[in-house]
Amino acid sequence: MQKVIRNVLMLAALPFAMNVAFAAKAEKAAAPAPAVAEAPKLSAEDKAASGKTYFERCAGCHGMLRKGATGKNLEPKNTTKLGSSRLEKIMTYGTEGGMPNFDDILSKKEIAHMAEYVQMPADVPPEWGMKDMKESWKLVVPVAERPTKQMNKVNLQNVFAVTLRDSGEVALIDGDTKDIWGIVKTGYAVHISRISASGRYVHVIGRDGRYDLIDMWYEQPKIVATMKAGYEARSVETSKYKGYEDKYAVVGAYWPPQYAILDGETLEPLKVVSTRGMTVDGEYHPEPRVASIVASAEKPEWVINIKETGMIRLVDYSDIANLKEVTINSAKFLHDGGFDSTKRYFLVAANASNKIAVVDTKEGKLTALVDTAKIPHPGRGANFTHPKYGPVWATSHLGADVITLIGTDPKGHPDQAWKVVQELKNHGANSLFVKTHPKSKNLWSDAPLNPDPELAGSVSVYNIDELGDPAAKSQVINLAAAANLGKTKGNQRVVHGEYNEAGDEIWFSVWTGNKTEPSAIVVVDDKTRTVKKVIKDPRLVTPTGKFNVHNTQHDVY
Repeated sequence: MQKVIRNVLMLAALPFAMNVAFAAKAEKAAAPAPAVAEAPKLSAEDKAASGKTYFERCAGCHGMLRKGATGKNLEPKNTTKLGSSRLEKIMTYGTEGGMPNFDDILSKKEIAHMAEYVQMPADVPPEWGMKDMKESWKLVVPVAERPTKQMNKVNLQNVFAVTLRDSGEVALIDGDTKDIWGIVKTGYAVHISRISASGRYVHVIGRDGRYDLIDMWYEQPKIVATMKAGYEARSVETSKYKGYEDKYAVVGAYWPPQYAILDGETLEPLKVVSTRGMTVDGEYHPEPRVASIVASAEKPEWVINIKETGMIRLVDYSDIANLKEVTINSAKFLHDGGFDSTKRYFLVAANASNKIAVVDTKEGKLTALVDTAKIPHPGRGANFTHPKYGPVWATSHLGADVITLIGTDPKGHPDQAWKVVQELKNHGANSLFVKTHPKSKNLWSDAPLNPDPELAGSVSVYNIDELGDPAAKSQVINLAAAANLGKTKGNQRVVHGEYNEAGDEIWFSVWTGNKTEPSAIVVVDDKTRTVKKVIKDPRLVTPTGKFNVHNTQHDVY
């Protein structure tokens, strides 16, 4: 009974925890706010609602403790200086520095309450350790009872795992037929889907820390194991090195700041490692969140990026009982990234530092810190061969309207290696993803967080063969208009291009940020750049990230 009570009494800032008594208790334990003339106040009910909104919409950029990362520090010492009126304007209209507008998502009352909420001391969430993980773990179907062969006729290599953000689900869409094969109830706002080395399982992590293992060998996709990694999480990966295929899985949490190693086929928790500690500046940080995780092709290692510290951990999983880590100092605040085309070098955005860190996974050391335009946000990035500079990797930016190209060929093009060789014009700032494919001649970029509805609903596309010409220009395509969703209250934002297995189609999501309004997925013919199909279905609630099984399994981007 005590365990049940403790689980119910979570913070107002967590998605399913609205308990006022706990919020009051946590508030007493929080560090005192700087003295102000008149402290902002909210009723317990309004504070709980604002806390839920903060978790769902704000914590990813600003942190659970509001110390900032991609977004600004929102501790009372800073927010009270701005005051409610200024804060409301920022939240309403957004900024060119990467802050999206929320006037089409939140009501004026909700924005006003949020302006008050961020001027109050942040509640410190509870811890979540091994005992909690094991109690949350549920092996739905033991390995021995699962199918021994594929029980459906779906081309699994061309399935798309699509995050349905606000319904807490993942849609598995058949990329050949464009039909929804199945919808699986998961954690809230699945941040990423990763594919097992075998190509059979989809590993999904919700922002609420729920981790689900989906088996695609059934007639319909089915969850076979689940666990809760913490109160907020963003990243999962499996072991992929030869001899360790799917033996282990790893999940990184935002809160508590830690990563956990699990059994790769059952999700049984095996080991928890804290990431709290010193930053690259030598200052202690209480909330160093685990950002992206990738599996090295060079060694039995994971590359684990610790956001606030600016440290990259190479974690050797060959002997988890005697775990070995190599810690690489880079720059704050680490976020997302991907491998170069050889899969030896990992490039990750230290986005608030306006840098890309390059790690040599073969040598286990930092190769370069590359200065870029403001707030790089690559997703996995995009690899292609530039007509002038050879192999390059691309990122777009939240804080600048450019696409940055970085040379990645130290042997064939040493003069260009780990340098910005070109900046292309994007149709707007506030971009989240760039994308190409080895079989494509196109480079695509979105700008979904741009406050301008026209820009947010459009994509830029460049012909890679023309990039040697300084006068090369992009084509800007309004895919929101092509989706033909009609008039909506919220801006129709186009986000996250993802190629199919063949590399001849690219899929984009069109969403309004409101689960009561229509959304769609627009399938574009990559060669002609024309809309091939618009997937509309009432079940597609705010589709965001889309992860093609083949491309995700083999790190094709």
